[in-house]
Amino acid sequence: MKKNALYYLLIFVLIFSFSCKQNIKQDKPIENGGLETAYPILETGGKDSMPDVWIDKDTHHKIKKLTDRAGTNRSFYFHNNPFLPTADGKETLMVFYGSNGKDKQIYTVNLNTKDTQQITTKSGHKFGEILGVKTRKVYYTMSDSIFATSIDTKTDEFIYTFPDSIKGSAITLNSTENKLAGKVITKKEEKLLLAKLGNKESFEKIYEAKSERSLVLIDLESKTMYPFYTENAWLNHLQFSPTNSDLLMYCHEGPWHKVDRIWNINTQNSELKKIHTRTVNREIAGHEFFSPDGKTIWFDLQIPRGETFYLAGKNITTGKETRYSLKRNEWSIHYNIAPDQKTFAGDGGDESQVAHAKDGKWLYHLTPVQDTLVSEKLVNMKHHNYDLEPNVHFSPDGEWIIFRANFEGDTQIYAVELQKSNI
Repeated sequence: MKKNALYYLLIFVLIFSFSCKQNIKQDKPIENGGLETAYPILETGGKDSMPDVWIDKDTHHKIKKLTDRAGTNRSFYFHNNPFLPTADGKETLMVFYGSNGKDKQIYTVNLNTKDTQQITTKSGHKFGEILGVKTRKVYYTMSDSIFATSIDTKTDEFIYTFPDSIKGSAITLNSTENKLAGKVITKKEEKLLLAKLGNKESFEKIYEAKSERSLVLIDLESKTMYPFYTENAWLNHLQFSPTNSDLLMYCHEGPWHKVDRIWNINTQNSELKKIHTRTVNREIAGHEFFSPDGKTIWFDLQIPRGETFYLAGKNITTGKETRYSLKRNEWSIHYNIAPDQKTFAGDGGDESQVAHAKDGKWLYHLTPVQDTLVSEKLVNMKHHNYDLEPNVHFSPDGEWIIFRANFEGDTQIYAVELQKSNI
């Protein structure tokens, strides 16, 4: 009996050992210079095509391409939320724009399965990156009209047409998802501005024009539009608070060292509040965004411009300002905050940007340590052309950074894993 028991135990051990070896071989089939991993270890970009998944040889972080459809694919601007659950609530969808060279449509991609669905079908140029998570609709402007399309049924809904006398757009949706906010300018002023475009000084010229602009609300139930604030200034970057349906952030656009950029306004009574006041000449603050809980506005702060670099946060209730310093090479065009609000991400920048960083073409994970952000490099972006801003987003589970890049030629959407690969 004992011999039989030992015999069967030995057979079991041999079978189990063989099974484990087979599983190891399936999980780690590729050799890379003596390092065994499930994915190739490669330089990111610099070739016509990258595999669907690879490990950046310089950072050892795994990168995957999220978009399989042909053509150009572009994720949302950094402060526009692109994520919502699937209809059954089990997985996550990301909304993005895709183009085939002739037409631009809105799509979703399942972050788990990479299944891609086309949401809109109307032909014509669409702009606006507005997602209603509660209503499960995307909102966008085409020509002079605003439309919505259901994520689940793909049905279109007409919202509003701007009068012939003005040029308008919808930009952001409030937290109760019953109002859009946008901006309008008269057609006369629009013609004057267009006449000033066409050269590298156009940004300055639009600022100097001081054309009249109005902030407007579009009521989604009554489908009516009404202005609530007007100023002779270039108003831009509208963002509703994620928690206060009446609180809207906007900026005075233009050369940052010439403007008091970041403002909050109550859409019910037009009460204004400046978020940051400069303390020295040529101090700049910008690329502002709300924290997920709506309590803090974070922004790029430089005291003065191009000299010292901070990611700063202003508590909108107490007025307390928090500053985390960064090194020049770690400065990023845009920053974003993790869902748990404990860490940040940055999309880097090339030498032509305001920081003039010699080695700034990286995506970063940034962790606060006292009054400093400690950086970890995630992706080497040396083959990316920063004329396209990567615009980083944390995935809702906080495990990936999603970004857009052109290091394969066309613009595509990628995700890099925050956990470093074990290679």
